[in-house]
Parts: sequence; structure tokens; C-alpha cells
Amino acid sequence: MRKYIPKIVGRTATDWDDIFVKNKVFANMAHFFPGVVMLLFGELIASDGLRWVIETLIGTYFIIVSLLFFNALLNAIDELYGHVKGEGASLKIYIQLAKVIVFSLGGIAVISIFANKNFLDILAGLGAMITILLIVYKDMIMGFVAGIQLSANKMVYVGDWIVLPKDGADGTVIDIGLTTVKIQNWDRTITTIPTYKLTSESFTNWRGMQLSGGRRIKRHVSIDIESIHFLSEAEIQTFRKIRLLTEYIDEKLQVISAVNANETEHVNQRRLTNIGTFRKYVENYLRESGYANLDMTFIVRQLQSTEKGVPIEIYIFCKVKEWAIYEQIQADIFDHIFAIIPTFNLRLFQEPSGHNFSSKWFGGE
Repeated sequence: MRKYIPKIVGRTATDWDDIFVKNKVFANMAHFFPGVVMLLFGELIASDGLRWVIETLIGTYFIIVSLLFFNALLNAIDELYGHVKGEGASLKIYIQLAKVIVFSLGGIAVISIFANKNFLDILAGLGAMITILLIVYKDMIMGFVAGIQLSANKMVYVGDWIVLPKDGADGTVIDIGLTTVKIQNWDRTITTIPTYKLTSESFTNWRGMQLSGGRRIKRHVSIDIESIHFLSEAEIQTFRKIRLLTEYIDEKLQVISAVNANETEHVNQRRLTNIGTFRKYVENYLRESGYANLDMTFIVRQLQSTEKGVPIEIYIFCKVKEWAIYEQIQADIFDHIFAIIPTFNLRLFQEPSGHNFSSKWFGGE
């Protein structure tokens, strides 16, 4: 049976039988036949004195073989479930609980055979030990309850990127067990936490980002307030030559011309500013770059000014979600922004450094 079943299974088009062979379901099933043979012939060859010994050994053999068979079957069911439902799906918590129950009952059955006592009588006698068992298996019970909550609410799957700052965990879930969850951090270390912590404490799951159309870029540059001014005519003509601003400036000039038609006082007239023009340039640059998912939130905005200048914030979603490429794209965007800011006669705000003081007071370079 063990020799021919794998060959037969290898010729079928279905996957479930391959999984059963891989987890040795059929191999463990084959162990029942020697037990049947021993049971049939044991009574014929054994004397009355040895019959109890043979029956005890055969009964124990059947229990052990049954436990091995159910263990293999449960492993196969777990793998088959993941195969059908897709990557990340797992019944591991339920499988582990079922194994605990089955192996516990198997152990009691073996004791009942050797003690020559009724199985149910021994099981009833264990009622006094329930309190002790609850204490011993506290983490297991809490883990099982937490596992049901995690599964029912779809809170976390194997393969999810989660962050638990309190436990120093920041990485991919590689295993969800009955009592523990294993997380492989980005530095390749492994963090192990109790399963119930995922329901009793807060954590961040990045699955939503991974399944969405983009990964958020939320970063700002601070502009020195003293560098902000209205555009001169020369600056307007210079900026009109920038392809990303030509249409914007032409439209703005038409609107401003219409609004200012009846205004003679210069202070009452509307005018273009270098910071507003810069903000529009950044917006058009990001739209044309192809980096951003334009179907998601796309904002280039001015935040509340502070003692550190006026923040211009970019709030977009990058199409690429892979970490290394995402960071490269984000760096490319801000490399360009930092380099283009002087073109608009703006200055970045920066805390004074030793170089600034040496240049001002000692003529250093």
C-alpha cells in the first residue's frame, strides 16, 4: 500500500491526494493493517495468561497508530485549506487545539487500557484536575480565544506586515500558533509574542496598504518666510518659460487682470507669489512624473507656519509599494524639490550650524 499509492496519486490531476501523500496520511493509515492481523491471530496463538498482555499491547498500538493518523490528517487539512484559500490562510490554531484534545484523549485511553478501567470513568475522575489544567494551559486557552477573534475579524494573516512598538516587532508574520505568533523583523531577527497580545494590545497592520493602489508619501519642506515675495514682471516672464507652469501662469494672469481692472491702488491688487507658484510647480511635476496614483488622495498643501518657516507638504500615494523602490522614488522626488527651490528665489529653512557661524563671524568657508 505504501509503495503503490504514491505512484497512483502521482498520475491524478487533483492536488488534495498529493497533499495527503506529502503529509503521510496514507502511510500512517497502512499501519492499521498489522494491528488487525495481530488482533486476529493473537487470540489464536496466545495462552490465557498472555492474552491480557497481548490485548493491552494491541490496544495501545491501535491508539498510537490512530494518533499518528489523525496528526497527519490534521496537518493535511491545514495545508489543503491554505492551498484552496490562498497564501496566508491557515487553520493552524484550530488544528493545534484539535491535536491537544485528540492526544489528551489518546493518553487517557492508554491509561485506561493499562489500568483495566473504563475510559469514561477515568475521564470523569479527571474533573478534579480541571482547575489545575486551566492554570497550566492558561496561555493556550487565551491563545485559542484570541485566534478565533483574529480569524473572525480578519485582523492578521501569515504574510502580513505588522508593527508592535512595545514589543520591538516590525516585520512579516511568519507563523500564527495557538500560543505564540512569530514575526520576522526587517533586520532578519525573529520576535515571538503571545497570540492574545494581538487582541489585548494595539498594533499596526500594513495589509491595507499592500492591497491598495499605493503607498503614502507624507513629507514636507520648510520655506524661510523672509524669502517669500510677490513675483516681479521679470520673474513672471522667466517662470512662463517653464513648461509645467506656462498654462498655470497664463490662466492666473487672465484672472488677475480681470480682478485688478478697477483697482488703482497697488496694495489692493491681486498678484502672484513665488511660494504659490512653487507649490503649483511641485503639483504639476508630481502629476507628470508618473510616480503618484492620481485616483487616490493627491495634495500639495501649505501647513501652519511656525518659528521654523512655512511647511509645504506633499501628501500623495506612490504607485510602487515595494519598500526599496518606494524609498528611492521618494528620495528622487525630494532631491528634485530641494534643487529647484532656489529657482523660485525661495530659501529652505535650516537651523544654524557651526558652518553658518564660522562663515559669518570668522570668514570661514
